[in-house]
Amino acid sequence: SLEIKRNGLGADGKGYTDYNQIIDKLTNASWDRVFAIYDAIAIGIPLSKIYDITKIDMWYLKQYEELFQLQKEISTYNIDTITRELLLEAKQKGYGDRQIAHMLDCYESEVYKKREELKVQRVYKLVDTCAAEFTAKTPYYYSTFENEIETANGEIVIANESIVTDKKKIVVLGSGPNRIGQGIEFDYCCVHGVLAAAECGYETIMINCNPETVSTDFDTADKLYFEPVFWEHIYDIIRHEKPEGVIVQLGGQTALKLAEKLTKYGVKIIGTSFEALDIAEDRGRFSTLLKENNIPYPEFGVAETADEALALADELDFPILVRPSYVLGGQGMKIVINKEELVEHVVDLLRKIPNNKLLLDHYLDGAIEAESDSICDADGNVYIIGIMEHIEPCGIHSGDSNATLPAFNLGDLVMQQIIDHTHTIARALKTVGLINIQFAIKDDVVYIIEANPRASRTVPFIAKAYKEPYVNYATKVMLGHNKVTDFKFNPQLEGYAIKQPVFSFDKFPNVNKKLGPEMKSTGESILFIENLKDDDFYNLYSRRKMYLSK
Repeated sequence: SLEIKRNGLGADGKGYTDYNQIIDKLTNASWDRVFAIYDAIAIGIPLSKIYDITKIDMWYLKQYEELFQLQKEISTYNIDTITRELLLEAKQKGYGDRQIAHMLDCYESEVYKKREELKVQRVYKLVDTCAAEFTAKTPYYYSTFENEIETANGEIVIANESIVTDKKKIVVLGSGPNRIGQGIEFDYCCVHGVLAAAECGYETIMINCNPETVSTDFDTADKLYFEPVFWEHIYDIIRHEKPEGVIVQLGGQTALKLAEKLTKYGVKIIGTSFEALDIAEDRGRFSTLLKENNIPYPEFGVAETADEALALADELDFPILVRPSYVLGGQGMKIVINKEELVEHVVDLLRKIPNNKLLLDHYLDGAIEAESDSICDADGNVYIIGIMEHIEPCGIHSGDSNATLPAFNLGDLVMQQIIDHTHTIARALKTVGLINIQFAIKDDVVYIIEANPRASRTVPFIAKAYKEPYVNYATKVMLGHNKVTDFKFNPQLEGYAIKQPVFSFDKFPNVNKKLGPEMKSTGESILFIENLKDDDFYNLYSRRKMYLSK
């Protein structure tokens, strides 16, 4: 759930191995000390020394040691010789198939197949929201692993408390834990998506693992699975429930990244296809699409090594925006101004995200940024729900920018380009549902920064500002229940709504407060003003002038 390219505690080959580094991690508490404890045990540091440094209760440290001893034992087997008892114990203690595959030196799919063969299967237990006082109408479920149970007639079964109905079902994937770059905005989208699917007659199934969100309220969906938004868990639920399809558009980048696996395993994606989602993420293919449609975009290149990045830099010219593929919240994005900075950042990215394709764009210095959000149906009908103009110039992450709805200073020529490009791109990607497109405007030319064929974090903002249930409409379009032309759009906003980012720098005093392409805000609020003479707006606009003057 952390989405940091780790598969769990140990058993993935990515732990710390240097004694001094591990001691430092144990001594100075940080987010990854939970991993360092396991690594300390793995290199032979005694539990007594770990306790002396961390003061973590010995009971917990012995649990770590137990996991490590289990890993050592499993590593003496291979996929053909591992026993059912050992495999069941590993699953009961939380090891994922990927970790077990690492121990057995095989593929994750082979572990899954072996579990099926030995009947080591995930079952679902009910959390009774009425404490057994009477039958609960809104229970929810979590998964676990159990031994077989013999019934009175001698039949061997595995107890499963999640009873599957014969109704047609839709699964909505949530966005996982709230964190910088992906938060409550996607929870809003998931909730309204679930409610819309219910209105269309589906049994709704929500999969998410954040206890502090409305999507995981046990009475939001017909069925809630409180599970990680992680392939192994998702696939088991899908095989159990057999839904009509899965909605990935509403759960941000976390849900979107599962689209490829879903397609590979024959699970229907509701709305925009994986092929279209992948085109939008693949800068090369997306730029080809733009070129074919005569839409301007900044010069770009794709690199997989520092040498390739240096060669591209000679063609693109500095400043250059460097970013990895398939990331959330602008993670890892940086504007570099010379070759030394470029090499340093590329090496750092490839160390953190191996085998990632890095996108290098010529940064349009001094450009103004804008974005559009739209709903598109299978017939190519497009309705733009909102066009927002950013106060801060291009280069500040959209999540960190103040932005106005509607745009206030773009002019008719620029606005028409935004409208035309939005319609063209939405249709070219064969979008079914929501799409967000970000633009850079310089010298009255509108360039495309990126397109995201999914709900963006600004969709809830626009829906609230205009008092329109756009996610409800978009979900019904995804399901094929309605066309865009079926809805009577009636946005209501007197004056302007300004999206204002919320920062938590007081809680993180050592964080660099300088804004850039990597998102740092932890939320947003709405400011309503009647006109552009409002003092609050004037202060924001003055900030844009300050940025541009620099």
